[in-house]
Amino acid sequence: METVSIEKKTFEELMAQWDAFVEKVTALQRKGDGKRLARCLTGDEVCNRLRISQRTLQKLRDKGFIGYSQIGHKFFYKPEEVKRLIPLVGIIHPGGK
Repeated sequence: METVSIEKKTFEELMAQWDAFVEKVTALQRKGDGKRLARCLTGDEVCNRLRISQRTLQKLRDKGFIGYSQIGHKFFYKPEEVKRLIPLVGIIHPGGK
């Protein structure tokens, strides 16, 4: 393992910058906590509103008919994306599920 030494003043400046960075990230996290995802719908909610199956929703995603965000293995959809699909669902998947 290699050891690197720096002056105390340089180290303190580096730590001050790091603390400022951490403070900004924490403030941004507090500001946005839950707001963005609170407006989004889960896949189950979309399927219930559009009366479609999970597989149909997957096809809509795959073909680019609906925008989404993915966190891990979970998908989230903006309500305006779902509303935009309402007229198309009957054409894409006649008769609901």
